[in-house]
Amino acid sequence: MSQNPIPQATSPLTMWLDYLTNIHTSAIDLGLERVDAVAKKANLTKPAPKVTTVAGTNGKGSTCALMEAILLDAGYSVGVYSSPHLIRYNERVRINGYELSDDKHTQAFDYIEKQRGDISLSFFEYATLAALRLFQTEQVEIVLLEVGLGGRLDATNVVDHDVSVITSLAVDHVDWLGDDINVIGFEKAGIYRPGKPAICGQPKPPATVAAHADDIGSEFHQVGIQYEYSLTGEDSWKWSSGAFRLDDLPVPSLPLQNAATALMALGCAELDLSDVNIVNGLRQAALPGRMQILADAPTVLLDVAHNPHSAQYLVEQVNKQFLGRKVHVVVAMLHDKDIEATLNVLATICGDWYPASLTGPRAATASELCQYIDSPVTSYESPVAAFEAALTSANREDVILVVGSFHTVGEVLEHWQKKGE
Repeated sequence: MSQNPIPQATSPLTMWLDYLTNIHTSAIDLGLERVDAVAKKANLTKPAPKVTTVAGTNGKGSTCALMEAILLDAGYSVGVYSSPHLIRYNERVRINGYELSDDKHTQAFDYIEKQRGDISLSFFEYATLAALRLFQTEQVEIVLLEVGLGGRLDATNVVDHDVSVITSLAVDHVDWLGDDINVIGFEKAGIYRPGKPAICGQPKPPATVAAHADDIGSEFHQVGIQYEYSLTGEDSWKWSSGAFRLDDLPVPSLPLQNAATALMALGCAELDLSDVNIVNGLRQAALPGRMQILADAPTVLLDVAHNPHSAQYLVEQVNKQFLGRKVHVVVAMLHDKDIEATLNVLATICGDWYPASLTGPRAATASELCQYIDSPVTSYESPVAAFEAALTSANREDVILVVGSFHTVGEVLEHWQKKGE
């Protein structure tokens, strides 16, 4: 256990984050016993009248952002919890589309510290409980909770939620969830609740997902069966569930699969939403680090894709928007990801590679990435160094793609913002 002094409600946020990083034996500690005990003691298991929890390998953040935009257009007060952050811890909690001040976070941490007694909490468990406290004190009507890892044993699963969503299913986090897709399906379906709507946005998911929903008596909604969607033109699509149809919807900047899942989740939540709210929300929804364009000439494109599934979607979008242009790929990854398969997908669009090392216990080095890159390349000690090298090399009509991890995108985004100051 850390010997750090316990921060106070008025202590700086940086002091609290340092404290939370050091008070528990491991950064990731799956299991609900400890976090559940504190949540119940602090009365945080139902932080708002309506709660939707979102799990999935990819698309959690996008699905939450799409629901958030539609709900805000309809006039609801909305709290969103997401992770990890790109630059600032404050990004993890949004109330009505905005981050909160450091003071609000430190007061929530102080509350959890007083409630936990001698129960040890991991960083993520502490952060999750503090977020629930913020939703409670800010008195939001609807909370959208993004699962951190898996589902069944994730800290977010202590909440009594009304709607459960799985966005997508693929092999990821092998160190924690293994590489058996049926096991991964069961872990993510662990957020489903008896008698409550349970949504799956992954086409043809492993059988364990529907089986678990059936076992516990959830109201199961599977894409391609209980709800469907399809493109109807370059800029329009349609969505239907049973006899209910929405036509001529605008194509959002975030993945269409996630938009379709978001609409099903909102439909199941029994909220007062109009077609206009849906159209406006689809148009407005955006998320930093997802197909985010920072500049033109050359085009600087950021995307947090960090596994083969998300990389494949990214490649399709790059081919659609930037076909025929040379792509410089600035990449850094975590070593517990499927580096080889992810780089193989990215290789289909890559003109020049700029592999970089990340820092931290889960970081992969540039030399680890180079094992899977066919051509001889220069490696870089950081994503920022790789990015600057790409900027020097690229022509005005080229594309510089920064990819591979939240850490990679976050470091480059922060560097870019500082350059612009």
